[in-house]
Amino acid sequence: MRKVLVISCLLFLNQLSFAQSFEDYFDDRTLRLDYSFAGDNEQSNIYVDELVALPHWYGKRHYLNEVLLRGNGQIIVRPHAKQEIIYRHSFSTLFQEWLATEEAKHTKKSFENVFLVPFPKDTVDITVELYDYHNETTVSMTHTVVPTDILIRKAGERDVTPYEVLHQAADTSRCIHIAFVAEGYTTGEMDHYLDDCKKAIGSLFNHEPFKSLQDRFNIIALKSVSEDSGTSEPSKGIWKHTALGSHFDTFYSDRYLTTLHLKQLHNLLAGTPYEHIIILVNTEHYGGGGIYNSYNLCYTGGKHFLPVVVHEFGHSFGGLGDEYAYGDNDPMYFADTEPWEPNLTTKCDFSMKWENLVKEGKAGLIEGGGYLIHGVWRGFENCRMRTNEEPEFCLVCRQALCRLIDFYTQTSAKE
Repeated sequence: MRKVLVISCLLFLNQLSFAQSFEDYFDDRTLRLDYSFAGDNEQSNIYVDELVALPHWYGKRHYLNEVLLRGNGQIIVRPHAKQEIIYRHSFSTLFQEWLATEEAKHTKKSFENVFLVPFPKDTVDITVELYDYHNETTVSMTHTVVPTDILIRKAGERDVTPYEVLHQAADTSRCIHIAFVAEGYTTGEMDHYLDDCKKAIGSLFNHEPFKSLQDRFNIIALKSVSEDSGTSEPSKGIWKHTALGSHFDTFYSDRYLTTLHLKQLHNLLAGTPYEHIIILVNTEHYGGGGIYNSYNLCYTGGKHFLPVVVHEFGHSFGGLGDEYAYGDNDPMYFADTEPWEPNLTTKCDFSMKWENLVKEGKAGLIEGGGYLIHGVWRGFENCRMRTNEEPEFCLVCRQALCRLIDFYTQTSAKE
């Protein structure tokens, strides 16, 4: 099966180009872009908050102007006053989720958002775009960044948060960097936190394709200390002083566990080798959340900790959609638009999904997914993205994850 997946990934990636050379446009540093996304369900706005320079770049160095997954938004970097794209990055945000809530119909709110791009050698124009459920651009903002700007704050050069390397990649210059972050662990609970990190890594590497490709991951554990143990539970009147101010009851959903403090999250991570983030929350209350190319946040104190942290990593790293259904109200997916998530389809444009597996008789089209009973299809009856009880990612999700790992590490052609 691994041989089949490698061939599939290689053929898929061969359709992309190496148009940009990293060294031609970027230094080995990171430009951290802090924004405020604000508005309501009628109108949204994007505002620049702060620019931060970090010592090294830990993201992709190939396929710089490509993304495998569209996401709900994108960052696009161009040389100043030119149309050529030299870097592109896709993402999703909690702000866009909030826009679909009842509260967004009568209240304007702002959300912190932080993105990382390689540090440009020359002046660039950076465009931020947000998309709706029909892949239409709802808001776009472009601003110019001069790399010598004296107001670009430097961070991560001293007073770096202590961390431990828990898993080292075979080639740390071409790998996927993951950082675990402690939330709700006091100084006396750091050993417990590190043990939770090791359990999570063991669970992740027990799933294909991570099991076969674990040498492409570099994983650290950030020792971010909280004053209080646990996390906030607003529905119970419980508010804790923790490193990231995380809480349940996000959008009034009792098990939706998130943090709104993304600047603080990235401040804690400054100077460490990171790109993808897994926040472990020291609580027995079941819950979590995963936002594509933002973070994965998971409870650690219950029997579902390990399947949930892997499921949420499927969201935050793999961009995989939920394969379970609630009903057909408040749809996020529509017949005229193909979902960007690689494991869901409306059959609008299925060719680049798992059509190859269907033709080979290895997967099918089963209706129900993306929270809808009708109009969205998945590839298998069950999967880690459908239930906590299923022990594996289905072949469709494994193929999508394999493609993404190869995209970031650019090693398919050598296997």
